[in-house]
Amino acid sequence: MVNINTPTRPQSFARLTGFMYFLLIPLGVLGIMYIPTLVVDGDLTATISNLRDNEGMFKLSMLAALLVQMVDIILVLMLYRIFVSVNQNMAKILVLMAMLGIPIALLNEINHGAVLLILANPDISDKFVLLFLGIHHYGVIIAGIFWGLWLFPMGYLVYKSNFMPKIIGIALMIGCFGYLADSFIYILLPDIGFQFATFMFIGELMITFWLLIKGVNEEKWLALQQM
Repeated sequence: MVNINTPTRPQSFARLTGFMYFLLIPLGVLGIMYIPTLVVDGDLTATISNLRDNEGMFKLSMLAALLVQMVDIILVLMLYRIFVSVNQNMAKILVLMAMLGIPIALLNEINHGAVLLILANPDISDKFVLLFLGIHHYGVIIAGIFWGLWLFPMGYLVYKSNFMPKIIGIALMIGCFGYLADSFIYILLPDIGFQFATFMFIGELMITFWLLIKGVNEEKWLALQQM
């Protein structure tokens, strides 16, 4: 008998999960990658000018970063429902690793809030802007550890599932180590300027579009529910 927690329409549920994952792409680009483009290395005046000229976009970026975490909460619970029948313990680890990174990323946006307060208060030195931007970047690096760690159990579950291509699972597990390498290397060698995750995030794109377009092999997925 199908478990009471099983989606009644697994194909539609899988595609909805893919859509939630897809939302992270535009939100992540705006929320994580936009503000660093306003920073001019070694030029505080130009950086402050960019921040003031783009204050509206700065606030939208903060909002997008917060929405990423809200979507993440929903997404990881949906992924749990899809993969729990493959391996319950690994599915729980998937949820745990994802959830550990969420509060770090949420609290990290306080640093961008501090930047806005400094820009709005002429009595506070603009030099503190770079301090809080730097702290925020370290927050992203720390959260990135968990953004990587949750990919390994997800990749394992995809690989073992038999209702999705194994190559996606392999790519996800490889992507895990890209995030971890970037976080640890930045802490040890912050000036290296190279990011492995840039070339190893393909697994996340693969699972996003596979779920969105193909969903899951419904026959094999339903068979697992009856075991």
